Amino acid sequence: MIKGDAHDPKGLIFESYRIDGISKSECRTIFLDWALSLPIENDTGKTISHLLTQYGPDNPDHPMTEVLNEGLVSMAAPRRRGGWRSRTRN
Repeated sequence: MIKGDAHDPKGLIFESYRIDGISKSECRTIFLDWALSLPIENDTGKTISHLLTQYGPDNPDHPMTEVLNEGLVSMAAPRRRGGWRSRTRN
């Protein structure tokens, strides 16, 4: 992996796997920064899948692998849309 490719523009995921003793909480923070740095045209789900394929097999117990898996699941989960207008009044 070249640091700063299309799947990891700032190399954040790459670097997270290199930090000894990194916590899951720290990985979540890095993941959020990573997600915000992705170009809008990128398919986030496909990008996460690519990163899991790239890093997951060699790092199955790493907290970033767990966070990436959680991110992939949350991408597939339906989201509630709407706001005050979608509520019915009694």
